[in-house]
Amino acid sequence: MKDLKELTVRGIILGALITVVFTASNVYLGLKVGLTFSSAIPAAVISMAVLRFFKGSTILENNMVQTQASAAGTLSSVIFVIPGLLMIGYWQDFPFWLTFVVCSAGGMLGVLFSIPLRHAMVVKSNLPYPEGVAAAEILKAGCNTDTNEGAESSKEGLRDILFGGLVASIVTLFSNGFRVLAGSASLWFTQGKAIFQLPLGFSLALLSAGYLVGIISGIAIILGSIIAWFVVVPILSSTGDYGTFTSLADEAMTIWAKDVRFIGAGMLAIAALWTLITLLKPVIEGVKMSLGALKDEEGKGVDRTEQDLSPKTIFAIMFAMLLILVGTFYVFVQDSGLSAGIAWTLVVCAVIFAFVMGFLIAAASGYMAGLVGSSASPISGIGIVSIIVVSLILLVIGESNGFLGTENGQHFATALALFTTTAVLAIACISNDNLQDLKTGYLVHATPWKQQAALLIGCIIGALVIAPILDVLYQAYGFTGALPRADMDPTQVLAAPQATLMSTIATGIFSHNLQWTMILIGVGLGVFFIVVDFILGKSGSVLRLPALAVGMGIYLPPTITTPIFLGGLLAWFIRHSVKNRMYKGDVKDFEETYTLVDRKATLIASGLIVGESLVGVLMAVIIVISVSSGHSAAPLSLLDNLTNMLGGSTGTVTQLAGLFVFIMICTVFVRRSLSAMKK
Repeated sequence: MKDLKELTVRGIILGALITVVFTASNVYLGLKVGLTFSSAIPAAVISMAVLRFFKGSTILENNMVQTQASAAGTLSSVIFVIPGLLMIGYWQDFPFWLTFVVCSAGGMLGVLFSIPLRHAMVVKSNLPYPEGVAAAEILKAGCNTDTNEGAESSKEGLRDILFGGLVASIVTLFSNGFRVLAGSASLWFTQGKAIFQLPLGFSLALLSAGYLVGIISGIAIILGSIIAWFVVVPILSSTGDYGTFTSLADEAMTIWAKDVRFIGAGMLAIAALWTLITLLKPVIEGVKMSLGALKDEEGKGVDRTEQDLSPKTIFAIMFAMLLILVGTFYVFVQDSGLSAGIAWTLVVCAVIFAFVMGFLIAAASGYMAGLVGSSASPISGIGIVSIIVVSLILLVIGESNGFLGTENGQHFATALALFTTTAVLAIACISNDNLQDLKTGYLVHATPWKQQAALLIGCIIGALVIAPILDVLYQAYGFTGALPRADMDPTQVLAAPQATLMSTIATGIFSHNLQWTMILIGVGLGVFFIVVDFILGKSGSVLRLPALAVGMGIYLPPTITTPIFLGGLLAWFIRHSVKNRMYKGDVKDFEETYTLVDRKATLIASGLIVGESLVGVLMAVIIVISVSSGHSAAPLSLLDNLTNMLGGSTGTVTQLAGLFVFIMICTVFVRRSLSAMKK
């Protein structure tokens, strides 16, 4: 193969710009609903559409851009933990340097930890890597220089992303900005003292996320929601004493937050732990094989497509990151007022835990990404396991040294557990994405060490923007349990569900007041679904019930789970529509046609996610400017004018309007996706 442009300055600049966009989108989406999306495919499409205007652009250069952008977008998953430091009142904002260093150093370690796994899990493995393979196919189609099909493919792909982005932007502006469209609707009713809910959320980003995870995960998630809201909440509301409430909604949501949610947490924890156990043997074998391959390659004239970063470079960067983490944790710990001896003990324990746990989780995360894809990988469950383990370690150290005897000591220990888990999660998130990108590179014949360098760059750029974006969103919307101002609109507060749960678990462990009963019920329920899913898998059944997805259905609010399920339902409907056309003779090759349709739908879905998320971030900037100038926290709201026009409450009107728009967009989404069959 001739010498092709690969890691270029223009590619790095373009990758950095795409990185900022997708990092902002993922931070907002993660805080709002507890989910993030893989940015590899839309980044690849945008890169091809832009670099086509430059002379000599290549498939390898476009691959480097998507590699860099996807890594940084994935790093935003640290928001599953770090907002907890504000929720417990330890931080009042996000210190830029501390946030930047813990995210970037953790992310870079994630890159380094997953390099030894490339040979075993990518080159010599039969793992499907769904997103990595899809990104490679899109790059091959869009960078076809022999015909005009490649140019038209990338242009059409960019149009699909922009279409989804424009639609979601307009809808989000009318819902979050003008507030004339409701974001959800719920019907509450009772049977005796038992409370039931029929919910529906109208988020286009969640609908798109549901399409990306598919019908199997969607069914499992909605099953979890049914268990929570049609079994557990009714039982507890009819038998428990939770006090007096002004509405059914307040009572039911209190029951769910105080008790039911911990059942979901227990399921997530046992599902993640089971995954780690089942992957232990192949991961160990893969590490041994890959380390041997790295050693054999060093100093030898191997093909460029087999050249990883050298072991010397890997260990040098790893040692530098280790020193940086030691310094970062010491800065964090020194404000505690503890003696130097105890402070350094905590620093060493925290760094070693992050390093060792990070490596184990990196291997497991990479393997899980290969099995189910980056977006569907159970990062939340891994975070729960991590926060429990590190909290128990710090509890033992704290009680043996006596600094947990005060409320301040418990407060600090909770904060340190959250900060340590942030580093672990940064490692896990990037490892989860890295092997997916390396699979893409393997399929398009990229140079591995250049991809790994692009991933390291992506970690730095992504980490640079995470703290400022978090600060803007916090000041504009606030987080659950952490409001910067007393007059904030409760309907606009970002739930940050994972961070809320992580901080609650850590606080409960150090105060000896954790809901262990509910967590253990969740563990038992998780074991049941692990067994059921195992039996279904052995029987060859198409239906699967992964414990992780069921646990998410219990753990997430119902207005989040319903649009995810509907998105999965749309994925099923689109696939069966293609099959029906095939049976009628309109489609000759099902797999090829469905690939075209699914690619179009995926790009539209990505646009919907990015559009909703970016407008949410833009609205946050407008709100912060308005509030800092002494004006309204809802500067664009037309709700008061609408109320005056209608002469009363507008709740039903805005809910019906939101439902109508949501149904319309679902219809347009399906029709536009299926239009790919006509080409």
